Amino acid sequence: MFKSLALTVLAAFALVTFMPAAQAATEIGASAPDFTGTDSHGKTHKLSDFKGKTVVLEWTNPSCPYVEKHYEPKNMQGLQEKYTGEDVVWLTINSSADGKQGNLTPEEANTLIEEEGVKSTAYILDPEGTIGKLYDAKTTPHMFVIDKEGTLVYAGAIDSDDSFKSETIDGATNYVAAALDALAQGAEVEIASTKPYGCSVKY
Repeated sequence: MFKSLALTVLAAFALVTFMPAAQAATEIGASAPDFTGTDSHGKTHKLSDFKGKTVVLEWTNPSCPYVEKHYEPKNMQGLQEKYTGEDVVWLTINSSADGKQGNLTPEEANTLIEEEGVKSTAYILDPEGTIGKLYDAKTTPHMFVIDKEGTLVYAGAIDSDDSFKSETIDGATNYVAAALDALAQGAEVEIASTKPYGCSVKY
């Protein structure tokens, strides 16, 4: 009895001590967790293949008003176009599960990309939520910036105004743009972490 109790305590202790190490992978300053995702064209993308390039991860849900805030006035597309033009890899990730708000088939995603003029490097479909849960993506949008060495240097909101209204974009601090500009200049990212805002990811 005492032996089994001791084993149970040891097992519980091992679990408790292991969990923080697993969670630390998504912390600022740590290596960004590697993943493989399939885009709307059926092409696979592995994060580690982009080593040597700055990478943006953008969680999205086309039915979310906070996503519409940035897509309807073409703010998000403008950021995508600007920074992919500067050799940044921009991966838009949709983790909405089958039957949940925002879930898209590859065909629906490609129609959306064309109609809305999405300019990201790839639109990755993650209906099982594997990538989203790996990064603990909580909202749409939820943004992550990874530097050329594969280190997570920013995680959080796209900007400083948590309203769903597009007119609040002007005057807000865009944290993603600030992080990307700092990296391009070889400077430190001043604001590395913020609280994300938006709709919950529909796992």
